[in-house]
Amino acid sequence: MGITIYGCGQDEAVLFREMAPRFGVMPTITEAAASEANIELAFGNRYVSVGHKAHITNSTLLALSQVGVTYVSTRSIGYDHIDVKYAESVGISVENVAYSPDSVADYTLMLMLMAVRNAKTIIRRADVHDYRLNDVRGKELRDLTLGVVGTGRIGAAVMDRLRGFGCRVLAYDNHPKIAADYVPLDELLKLSDIVTLHTPLNADTRHLLNRERIEQMKHGAFVINTGRGALLDTEALVPALEDGRLGGAALDVLEGEEGIFYADYRNKPIESESLLRLQKLPNVLISPHTAYYTDHALSDTVENSIINCLKFENGGQHG
Repeated sequence: MGITIYGCGQDEAVLFREMAPRFGVMPTITEAAASEANIELAFGNRYVSVGHKAHITNSTLLALSQVGVTYVSTRSIGYDHIDVKYAESVGISVENVAYSPDSVADYTLMLMLMAVRNAKTIIRRADVHDYRLNDVRGKELRDLTLGVVGTGRIGAAVMDRLRGFGCRVLAYDNHPKIAADYVPLDELLKLSDIVTLHTPLNADTRHLLNRERIEQMKHGAFVINTGRGALLDTEALVPALEDGRLGGAALDVLEGEEGIFYADYRNKPIESESLLRLQKLPNVLISPHTAYYTDHALSDTVENSIINCLKFENGGQHG
C-alpha cells in the first residue's frame, strides 16, 4: 500500500522511512504542502497524509479526488485547515491523528508558570547582566483560580497537572467529558486568574474570547493559548494587554501565523502589526506553534498516520 505524505519535515521524514516498512507501506514523501502543482505525487495512492502548517484548498481536495485519493489523514488534532464537508462531497474521508496530549499539556503549564513569574522580563534582563529583582512580584499557582476552556484529551491532561499545584480549577465545555467543576463560560472568565484555551477551532468557537468576553475577565488576569490562534480576537486582546486590564498572555498560536511561524524572519519585514505589538510587551510570551513538538508526540503522529490509513483500508474493503 502506498501513502503520499505532504508537508513532511526532515524529522518526520526520517520516522516515516523508518516506520512505514514495518507496516508494509511505501511512503512517497515531499516537504511541499499539498497543492494542484504537485498532485502527480498522489497518483496511484488512495491515501494521503497532510501537515497542519498549510491550508488545504478545496481545489486541491477536488484534484486529489480526481486522481483517486479517498482518504486524507491530517497530522494534527485540529481540522481548521481543511474543509471536511467539502472533502466528503468529493468522496474523500478526512481524519485527524491522536498524539500524546502530554506534549501540549506540559508546555501549557510551562507557559502559565513563565507568565505568572514574569519570566520574559527576568530572562531578558539577566541576558544583559541586569540582575536586580523585578519590580513586579510573581504569583504562586496555589493562590490562583485556573479556568480551563475545553476538556478534551489536552484540557484534561492540563487539569491533571494543575492538581499538583493545589490551585482551584474551573472548567467550561459544551459537552462535559470528565469529572470537573464545570461552570458557564461567563462565570469562568469572571472568576479565573488564568484562562487557558483547549477547545477545537470551528465556526462556533472562532473568537470565543472576543472583546466583550475579554472585558468580563478579572482585572490582571492572564490568557494562555496553545489551541488555535483564532480562538482569541487578537484585535481585542492587544489593547487589553497594552492598557494593563489583563496581566499578561502566553501565546503559542496566533491569528495570521500562517506563513510567519516556521519561517526565518530575521532579515525580512513582518507585516503582522498585532504580532509586532504583542512581542514588544514585557508581559507577553510568543512561541511559534511549537507546544506539540516533542520526540514522543512526533513519533505518535507518524505511527498513527500510517495506522489510520491501514484501518481505513481494512474498513473500506467491507464498506
